[in-house]
Amino acid sequence: MDSDLIKLVNRLQDTFSNLGGELDMPQLVVVGSQSAGKSSVLENIVGRDFLPRGQGIVTRRPLVLQLIHTPSPDPAAPTYTEWGQFLHIDKRFTDFHEIRKEIEQETFRVAGQNKGISKLPISLKIYSPDVLDLTLVDLPGLTKIPVGDQPSDIERQIRGLVVEYISKPNSVILAVSAANVDLANSDALKLARSVDPQGRRTIGVLSKLDLMDAGTNALDILTGRVYPLKLGFIGVVNRSQQDINSEKSLPDALDSEAEFFRSHAAYRNIAHKNGTKYLARTLNQVLMNHIRDKLPDMKARLNTLMGQAQQELNSFGDAAIYGDKNQQGGLILRLMNKFAHDFVASIEGTKVDISTKELSGGARIYYIFNDVFGHALACIDSTSNLDNQDIRTAIRNSTGPRPSLFVPESAFDLLVKPQIKLLESPSLRCVELVYEELVKICHNCTSVELERFPRLHAQLIECVSELLRERLGPTSEYAQSLIEIQAAYINTNHPAFISGSAAAAQATTSPAPKPAQPSRPQSIEPINGVPTLEDEDESSADEPVGANGVLSRDGRSVSSTLHDRTRVTGSAPTTKASSSKPHPVQGPRHSSAHQQVTQSGAPGTSPHSAKETFLNYFFGQNGPGPIAGSTVDRSHSGPAPVPTGRDISNAETAGPTGLMAGKRTLDGNNAAFDMKSLGKHIEAISSSEPGSQITLREEMETSLIRSLIASYFSIVRQSIQDLIPKAIMHFLVNYTSQQVQNRLVASLYKPELFADLLSEDEALVAERTRVKALLDAYKEAFKTLSDVNLKHI
Repeated sequence: MDSDLIKLVNRLQDTFSNLGGELDMPQLVVVGSQSAGKSSVLENIVGRDFLPRGQGIVTRRPLVLQLIHTPSPDPAAPTYTEWGQFLHIDKRFTDFHEIRKEIEQETFRVAGQNKGISKLPISLKIYSPDVLDLTLVDLPGLTKIPVGDQPSDIERQIRGLVVEYISKPNSVILAVSAANVDLANSDALKLARSVDPQGRRTIGVLSKLDLMDAGTNALDILTGRVYPLKLGFIGVVNRSQQDINSEKSLPDALDSEAEFFRSHAAYRNIAHKNGTKYLARTLNQVLMNHIRDKLPDMKARLNTLMGQAQQELNSFGDAAIYGDKNQQGGLILRLMNKFAHDFVASIEGTKVDISTKELSGGARIYYIFNDVFGHALACIDSTSNLDNQDIRTAIRNSTGPRPSLFVPESAFDLLVKPQIKLLESPSLRCVELVYEELVKICHNCTSVELERFPRLHAQLIECVSELLRERLGPTSEYAQSLIEIQAAYINTNHPAFISGSAAAAQATTSPAPKPAQPSRPQSIEPINGVPTLEDEDESSADEPVGANGVLSRDGRSVSSTLHDRTRVTGSAPTTKASSSKPHPVQGPRHSSAHQQVTQSGAPGTSPHSAKETFLNYFFGQNGPGPIAGSTVDRSHSGPAPVPTGRDISNAETAGPTGLMAGKRTLDGNNAAFDMKSLGKHIEAISSSEPGSQITLREEMETSLIRSLIASYFSIVRQSIQDLIPKAIMHFLVNYTSQQVQNRLVASLYKPELFADLLSEDEALVAERTRVKALLDAYKEAFKTLSDVNLKHI
């Protein structure tokens, strides 16, 4: 009956070693220093040579050795009565020399060719009628310093491996020490005491008794007077290296051992309690008693392990349910509803496991609306990309060929619409950010049960993502339409809009810096077509008519409204004598003179070389230069108009070719054929160029336009900041939340898809199979232990 206990434990040990169970089986663990004779003790117990031998460390992996007693063979039975079998290979070894080779090869395969060690055990069963039922674990011998190519921490590795085995309460420690070494230096006993201070589960084995010095003996140690152990000390005599070399058989070695104890003067009285045979019987009895003592603990541990395995198996679910066609539809519907509920709960902030470390779900959408989008709109300057030239050009373009007394409303419309378009990019980006957050929320909606079905999970995510993609287009289009709606109708009657009259009054009443008065000798041209105070005195009689006969009363000439950019005073200054002396009216100077004066700023001009046509007289030469006839006497002609633009389409053309590239005569008929020479792009002269100054009227006009644009842009920005989040919530967020469950059911609840959607992950199926097999093994072991307990009672 007791022998059945060991066989039961061996069977449980094999089962749990394959399945990876956590049940600690009662077993004997052999511990000792290197070359203390551990392997020889095991071979003596088995009665066969099967362990590797050599110099230095030989045992580099734990060897779990199960000795199984077989009945005496029948003469008609097969020829072999003893064999060995490894757990990693399905083969019976009848030759024990092959067992040794297999141990060496398996050690090399895992631990390598060097002297390193491995924690992965080798399991070996030996069936023989000459052995008792035992389970032993042979561990690497304890060393102090690395030898050869051993790792530098070999001592720590071996010690950690040994402690891992002997620290288990269900293990019995077989501490092997050499008798020819002082017992106080025994590493095996030192380690055993560290985990078993009272010596309740430690058996001391003294080897090499025959090698002690003459006149000395180990009688006091064997009788327990030096180092007391509850299970005592047992002395053995192993074969010497000479006996091994001479191939002395183990039965002969056992006979020599028995003769040694009987004939030794100190050991003859205790010879019956020493020797390998007594050691095997003692180990068998100790192991059976240990198993019997540990049965209640094993049963309690099995109860705990069964509960854990059952809980783990329940988390995987029952495979039989997933294969049932009648219940697959209900399962998929339940998982769909759970997924849709988690998606909506994450957006609304009602999810149970809400993070407290960072924003998640709908809170991130609010952050986009309030912080990201709001900050982006607040950073837009309504007039930062508009300089004074743009505003002045828009005012002139909106008046056509006529001068304007007031700021035209069409100029305001022309300027404010592109500024409203600046709000389109942040609005569309806001839609994209909310869409991305919804996709993230969709990917984060999962559960332990749903993770078992990767295909179903992927299809759910894809279905919701497709719904979001469908809504992204209409949402973006509506956001774009909101911007276009604001630009389509400029409501200047808005209550918050600064009225034009109030802004004009504010601009008029505000003091403006007076333009600097240029010195008389340096400029005879009026600034921006308005005569200076001295000019007014000199030409008061001729004030209604300018050089071209088209000077207006308010100082704005026809030429000032015909071009795109600022006016430049480019005529060369003349001396006082020439300005006071009367001259006949002549045509304009040669264009090269104008270019020289304007570009190089020379004080003089070149003499006339050609006459100008009327159109050249009116429009001016190609390039920066005076437009009106600057040679007309100021006392007769009055102030000449100031140029307002230049043709830059042929700016690089050399020579005296201006807007009219034909023959330069006073005959206007020939000049008519040169109308095609007018440039396609006439650029206003930059105010930064020398000699150009902005007038008080133009400064007032640009300031007025800027204030009106800023006021109206602020109104539109507030409206967009309010409407875009509402549009996103309506078209994208709320619509998706309301339709997600319907879309999932319509797309995935199809009987032909059930089998594919509920296909489980292969790794999960394998893990469920392993856990189920382990649970069955636990139940079978618990039942067996209960039966053994009942029989024992």
